[in-house]
Amino acid sequence: MIANSSTTIRFLLASRQCELNSLCYLLQRGELVGKISQLVHMLQRERGTSNMFLCAAEGQFADELSQRARDVAGAQAPLLAQLDTLESQIAASPQASRLFSHVASVIYALSLLPALRQQIRQRKLPLPQAMSFFNDIIRHLLSLVFELTDTAAEPDISRALIAMFSFMQGKEFAGQERAIAAAAFAAGQFSEETRQKLLDLIERQERCFATFADFADEPHRLRWQQMQTDSQFERLRRIACTGREGFAADSGLRWFALATQRIDAMKIEEDALAQTLMAHCRARIAAAEQASHQQQADIESLMPQPEEEESRYSVFIDNHGWLESGGVRPQLGRSL
Repeated sequence: MIANSSTTIRFLLASRQCELNSLCYLLQRGELVGKISQLVHMLQRERGTSNMFLCAAEGQFADELSQRARDVAGAQAPLLAQLDTLESQIAASPQASRLFSHVASVIYALSLLPALRQQIRQRKLPLPQAMSFFNDIIRHLLSLVFELTDTAAEPDISRALIAMFSFMQGKEFAGQERAIAAAAFAAGQFSEETRQKLLDLIERQERCFATFADFADEPHRLRWQQMQTDSQFERLRRIACTGREGFAADSGLRWFALATQRIDAMKIEEDALAQTLMAHCRARIAAAEQASHQQQADIESLMPQPEEEESRYSVFIDNHGWLESGGVRPQLGRSL
């Protein structure tokens, strides 16, 4: 029985170490998601400014466009640097193939940005096509976020991940709303197609933020409720969605400023969600390390008396809950 018990204990310790490795990897992925979030935010700004540039008179928004490109470059560099290290970290992981495929799509999409910017500056690219390019780049980045956050078994971490991803997706729809309405205000009219797009984007935002509210903790829900009180933004949104004419000439600039203020506030909340996620990961890592140390101490207390090993080992198994829930760990069972 000694050999069998020693082997079982060895695998229990290996299981605990795998859990720790998984949590540490999740923490690293969370840091990567934070860098993706920053890049998405800067791309959303550049998309909105590009729409204003393409709809405005010659020379307007050119300086802002250059600044937006520099902001994107500043957010892109640290993300690409971390992606360069990803292959050596997770090449043996079962999820590596799909993850690397998404990374390849992101890197390729980002490589198209210089040519896209040149066409926009030369006004050779129609506005819908320019916006579609930006939408595709952001979509690839959000798909990478989903792939990075799709494998957490801990309930608190799973809920934080769902809340954060839903909020990021809702923020992207808000960014698309800002860009489309800004272009229409600058053009001086809202077509039926534009109004339908805006209504669809508003509905998608509401669905994403409803999911966020279902999974976020109370402080995040309260902050989000307090953010939705801008009457000036809502008034311009109603003008855009109803197609009312006769709005002021500077409505486009006011809309863009108010929508940007709203999205910047969302970014602050998004960063707070990322910090909450990291806090959950660090707390769970600390708890797992403490449990591992306690488990090691329990095992060492069993070893000196082999003749009593079977009975004492049975108590050890029962006390630590390894065989509860039909062999499924309690955390995973609750998460499922």
